[in-house]
Amino acid sequence: MGAPVLNGPFTMLMFRNFVPRKLQPWIYVFMAVTFQLSGGLYLGTLNQMVGETTLMREDLLMCLYANLAGMAIYFPLLFRMKFRFTNKTLLLAAAGGVLAGNLIAPHITYLPLLWGICFIEGICKIQGTFECMSNIQLWMTPKRDFTVFFPLLHIIILGSMQLSDLLCTYLMYHYHWSYMHGFIAAIMLINLMILQTCTRHFRLMKKFPLFGIDWLGAILWACLLLEIAYFFDYGDWYDWWNSPVIRQLAVAIGITFLLCIWRMLTIRHPFLEPRMWTYRHLVPILILITLVEAFLATERVLEEVFYEEVMHYTETVSVQLDWLTLGGILTGCLFAYWWMHIKRFSYIRLLSIGIIGLIGYLLGYYFTLSGEIHISQLYLPTACRGFAYAILSATFMVCLEEIMTFQHFFQALSVFNMLHMVVGGVIGSALYTQGLAYYLPDNMARYGAAIDRVNFSQNPFPLGEYMETFVSQMMEISIKQIYGWVSYACILLFLLFLLYDAPVRKELKLMPSWRSLRKEIAHAFQKNPVKKKETQTE
Repeated sequence: MGAPVLNGPFTMLMFRNFVPRKLQPWIYVFMAVTFQLSGGLYLGTLNQMVGETTLMREDLLMCLYANLAGMAIYFPLLFRMKFRFTNKTLLLAAAGGVLAGNLIAPHITYLPLLWGICFIEGICKIQGTFECMSNIQLWMTPKRDFTVFFPLLHIIILGSMQLSDLLCTYLMYHYHWSYMHGFIAAIMLINLMILQTCTRHFRLMKKFPLFGIDWLGAILWACLLLEIAYFFDYGDWYDWWNSPVIRQLAVAIGITFLLCIWRMLTIRHPFLEPRMWTYRHLVPILILITLVEAFLATERVLEEVFYEEVMHYTETVSVQLDWLTLGGILTGCLFAYWWMHIKRFSYIRLLSIGIIGLIGYLLGYYFTLSGEIHISQLYLPTACRGFAYAILSATFMVCLEEIMTFQHFFQALSVFNMLHMVVGGVIGSALYTQGLAYYLPDNMARYGAAIDRVNFSQNPFPLGEYMETFVSQMMEISIKQIYGWVSYACILLFLLFLLYDAPVRKELKLMPSWRSLRKEIAHAFQKNPVKKKETQTE
């Protein structure tokens, strides 16, 4: 979805003449990677930030969810902004927003303001990525084939996530956690210099005004998403239903949800249209991506607990596994490209392969976890996680595009990413945290009988050393139990896939041109188009 092909080779008319044509798309690839490297705060530095600032772990995780919520909510507005502003204007604003966010965020401890900055940074992040990738789509696939575009797009998105984690860990180890913010700010300055010197304002068509956008609806959906994230993120800290805060927040979530539905059903052009929900197979896709994200939340809870509490790895040791994840992501995206584009095999079978990879990751950790293993024994399960995540993410996006019309695709993409980025992960994290809170004391009570009077009669009894080993072993057993239950659930999901018929065609529909899309949007916002047509007929 980008610059046109004019009488031959791919061109990017927003670039000035002195920029070599072969270099132009690679400049946008570079900028897309830099946008994906950015964030409001960075989880790779979480432990250091907790120790150095007054913020809790839950506070910093909420910053992540606010950043992801900003990205998810903004999807329906991406094309409206593209039709209103030039590519240079949007990229300058996005790079400036990311730059400002990274300079300000490390110095703020007032949480609502920090969450707001992370939310806005997420909007700038997705705006910059979209503008870069949409303008080189014809370079990546001249026929706008999404079985090519989405696998390659996810190499950039998922690969950048792993590189961001690696960068912030090494910068934190050698310097300070705030150096990651300075690094991203410096890259954004480079982006701004490139945009200012190498690009110009160019319009492919007349600008389309920003009328008919349901801004209040967007705010309501954003509030609902942030309330859900806050509910599950802070639930364990507040002790769930024993806290009046959680009970009041549950009521607020219900009221906000009803307001979202009421507005969606009562105004002419809501932020998310009711018709968008009626597409066949949309609900199963949304349910599946939520379950997959919940399964993959084991990485943020169980793996981190195992590395820190059982193996006592430092960040520089555990981050080595990100290289294996990166290899798995690259392999999974290329495999999805080969399967969908070259061989044109069934999407359901490809999703089944992704679920098999996910099962391999869960069972690999279940059978491998031990305080006596070498880190290399975790390489294969970690690579399976990256492989599965890449296949499932790319294939779900292709399936979603195939079942939707363009009018509702980006609205559905917003809901998809609400569940994909925020809801599925935060619910899974809450479940695993609660599971650890149950199994750890239960196992300590069951196995604690090993400490009896006979053991205490030893003189001297190494109580400190014994208890450290004992707690570590109980933690290991508890993590294994939760991995076992998640494996059962994932195997059940795989069995359901085997019983399910393919809901998506193998042949992809053609994407419409920019001019026809603009005419379609303009026609949708005309007043009473049916009556006008009847009058002309008479």
